[in-house]
Amino acid sequence: MTDWNETQPIFRQLADRITEQILQGVWGEGAALPSVRTVSGELKINHITVMKGYQLLVDEGLIEKRRGQGMFVAQGALSQLKASQKTHFIQQQIPSIALKLQQLDIPLQEFIQQLTLHIEDKQ
Repeated sequence: MTDWNETQPIFRQLADRITEQILQGVWGEGAALPSVRTVSGELKINHITVMKGYQLLVDEGLIEKRRGQGMFVAQGALSQLKASQKTHFIQQQIPSIALKLQQLDIPLQEFIQQLTLHIEDKQ
């Protein structure tokens, strides 16, 4: 988790990774996140960077601060993430996929068939 890219600030990348981990079930709702010092030490990044990443997630309503206890995944965080990512997918990804299907002359039925195969392989 220490391969940072230069296109975004590290605190944003950290927040994105935690968000992805919440979606994957690594951090369940109500779960305590590692302390700022722990994350800072493990990832070898400044503790202020970690605090900024955590604060970003607090501002988004995905984690909550509990005074004297630390940071916890907020109740409803998973459903909030799924809803926002679903909206993004529908508004951004589907139009892009539709355009690519048209450009490559891929019939919708063939796409659905291939998509179904990929989904079945993952189950």
